[in-house]
Amino acid sequence: MSQKEKLEKINKDIEETENRLRRAEQKEKILQKRLKTLNRKERTHRLCTRGAMLESYLPQPETLTDEQVNMVLKILFNSSNISQILDKILAENQRKSKEDIE
Repeated sequence: MSQKEKLEKINKDIEETENRLRRAEQKEKILQKRLKTLNRKERTHRLCTRGAMLESYLPQPETLTDEQVNMVLKILFNSSNISQILDKILAENQRKSKEDIE
């Protein structure tokens, strides 16, 4: 094989490798966009679900303003009993999470 043929083969290999790299980068962008979309949909679902849970405990929720609901939540979550309960729940979740990893 002559030097010219070797050089042409190397150049062709470089071009093919660059094409594969571009395709891989495009695929990565597509997958990142899909992941962002899934995360956004998951968050939206969680917000809707938890908002519905909150509304189920409020009397006439449609008549309350956002500020009024926020005030109720602040009062509830500033209670020391709630803080203790949340701390226990979070600690339990962390313990379970560590067990799942191991």
